[in-house]
Amino acid sequence: MRKTNLGFLVAGLCCVPVLIALIVMTGAPGGSVSQAAEAKFGIVVHGGAGTLKRTSLTPEKEAAYRDKLSEAIRVGQKILRDGGSSLDAVEAAVRILEDSPLFNAGKGAVFTSEGRNELDASIMDGLTLKAGAVASVTRVRNPISLARAVMEKSENVLLVGAGAEVFAKAQAIPLVDPKYFFTQERWDELQKDRERDKKPKSEASPAPNEKHGTVGAVALDKQGNLAAATSTGGRTNKAFGRVGDSPIIGAGTYANNQTCAVSATGHGEYFIRLAVCYDISALIAYRGMSLKEAANAVIKGKLTKLGGTGGIVAIDKDANIAMPFNTSGMYRGYAIGPNPQVVFKIFED
Repeated sequence: MRKTNLGFLVAGLCCVPVLIALIVMTGAPGGSVSQAAEAKFGIVVHGGAGTLKRTSLTPEKEAAYRDKLSEAIRVGQKILRDGGSSLDAVEAAVRILEDSPLFNAGKGAVFTSEGRNELDASIMDGLTLKAGAVASVTRVRNPISLARAVMEKSENVLLVGAGAEVFAKAQAIPLVDPKYFFTQERWDELQKDRERDKKPKSEASPAPNEKHGTVGAVALDKQGNLAAATSTGGRTNKAFGRVGDSPIIGAGTYANNQTCAVSATGHGEYFIRLAVCYDISALIAYRGMSLKEAANAVIKGKLTKLGGTGGIVAIDKDANIAMPFNTSGMYRGYAIGPNPQVVFKIFED
C-alpha cells in the first residue's frame, strides 16, 4: 500500500513541470501571461477643425491632407509597435505635421497682424504628469521638440518668445530664418483678413473656410503610458502678443495615465476658459464617465453652450478613442493595435 501511494506521489511530482508549463502558456485564472502580446496601444492625430465645406475641398486637396496625416499616424504607430514610448510617438507625429505647409503649425503657420509667424506648442507625459510648452517663438523649426526639451531639461513648464529661443540654442534645437515659415497661401489669408478689418462690421463678410489648423497627437504605448502633444501658429491676423490654448496645459493639451490623453484644436480663448482637456480627464476621474461620454459632454455640451468652436482627439488607458467636434469638419485619423488600418476622416459620418 505504501508502495502504491509512493508511486502516485512520484507520478504527481513528475506532472508539476507540465502543469507549470501549461499555466505559463495559457495564463492563470484572472491573469495574463503574454502581456506584451496583448498590450493595447495606438495613436490618434488631428490637423485642425473649422468651417470646412465638402464643395470647396478638391479631391487633390483632400488626398494631400489624408496622405500627410496618414504618414504622421504610421510613423507614430511604428514607434509604438516597436516598443517605443508614447512621448516619442506623439512628438514624431507632430513634427511631420509641423514640416508640412498644409497645416497651421511650423512651416504652414498663419501670420499675425504684424506679418510674423508666432508658434506655440506643448507636450505632456501621462506617467509623470510632467509637461513642457513654448509660446510666441519665431525661429524654431519644430516647436514641439523644444516643448519636450523644456519638459525634460529644465525646471519650467512654459517658456516664451526670445527666452525660449535662447533655451533652444542651449539645447541645440534647430533654429531657422523666419522666412522658412512663409507660405503664399497663408500670406494671402492675412491680406484678405486685413481688407475685412477695413470695412464696417455690418458689411464685412465672414472668413471663408475658416480653419483652426492646429495639429496634435495623443498616444498609448505598450507600457500603458499616455502622452499628448499640440502645435499651432495661432489665429490669422492675431494681435497684441496673443497666445491661445495650445501651449496651455489643461486647456489645449493634457495627459494622465489614470484617465486619458487629449489634444485640442479650436477657438483658444474658449478652450482656456473651460480648461477643456483637463475637464475631460476630470469627468472620467471624478464622475466615472467613459472617454466618449466625457469628451462629448465638454465639446458638444459646455464648449458649444459657451459659444466656442473646435474639437479634440483623445485616447484613454484602455485604448478607447474619442474625436468629437462642433464645427463642420475636423481633419483626424487613428491607428489602434499592432497591425491596424489607418483611418482618416474630415466630416461627420
